[in-house]
Amino acid sequence: MNSKPLDWTNVLFIGTAHLLAIAGVVWLIAMDFHWQTLVLAIVWLVFSSISITGGYHRLFSHPTYKASWPLRLFYLCFGAAGVQNSALKWSSDHRVHHAKTDTVEDPYNINQGFWWAHIAWILHRDDRQIEPAKVKDLMNDRLVVFQHKYYLPLAIVFGAVLPFSLGLLWGDPWGALLVAGFLRLVLQWHATFSVNSFTHMIGSQPYSTRGTARDSFLAALITMGEGYHNFHHKFQADYRNGIRWYHFDPTKWWVYCLSKVGVTRDLRRTPKERIESARRAVAAGNG
Repeated sequence: MNSKPLDWTNVLFIGTAHLLAIAGVVWLIAMDFHWQTLVLAIVWLVFSSISITGGYHRLFSHPTYKASWPLRLFYLCFGAAGVQNSALKWSSDHRVHHAKTDTVEDPYNINQGFWWAHIAWILHRDDRQIEPAKVKDLMNDRLVVFQHKYYLPLAIVFGAVLPFSLGLLWGDPWGALLVAGFLRLVLQWHATFSVNSFTHMIGSQPYSTRGTARDSFLAALITMGEGYHNFHHKFQADYRNGIRWYHFDPTKWWVYCLSKVGVTRDLRRTPKERIESARRAVAAGNG
């Protein structure tokens, strides 16, 4: 049982966001449906989701590839719209998660229960400070530091002000705010949170059994490929999560396609021999 006090700022904001997300559903169904609002919400969901999976996770937390500054700026702006903290703080927490998986030092330790790993850890006060030595590479990135400093105004502008303003173009600013702002946000939250909860409880462990991380195709469907979590925990330096051709991993495809036009480069891949060796070890009971 966790004894940390509640963070009432997070409790109130997350609770309010969920209520406004419900209002967004009601708005679409019973109030004033505009197809442009729905399209905007989908675009915003894709932009902010890829900024978390491709940016916060696979670029900043794990430098599995390199990206040009316009792409990094895109990730940082729309990552802020995802309201999951700055890339610097997110990456710091995530690196601790990998270093201390399933221990009391793991920020979203699954051994404290499904709901703790899914969302409750955010609702409690976090007294851990960013340790500069553990994110030295990010501290040297001026764009990352800029976003960390101005995270709150960036989150407001890209998460709420821009959807509201774009909604003015077709006469539905409040609908755009509710649907592309808050409904999109809550859906994205729970998709991201499912990696911390579901993929540490449900799924297969083909690459390692030394931990709770699991591969889940269903989780991959709602997280742009992040559901292949057993592979990721074993080979976190790989830009891919789903390595088979049939694995649903849009983030991998995004990064790969951008490498063909020079926007991303130096994509890191785990050698096939290491992957097959890990699979054989698991099959032999030594993984």
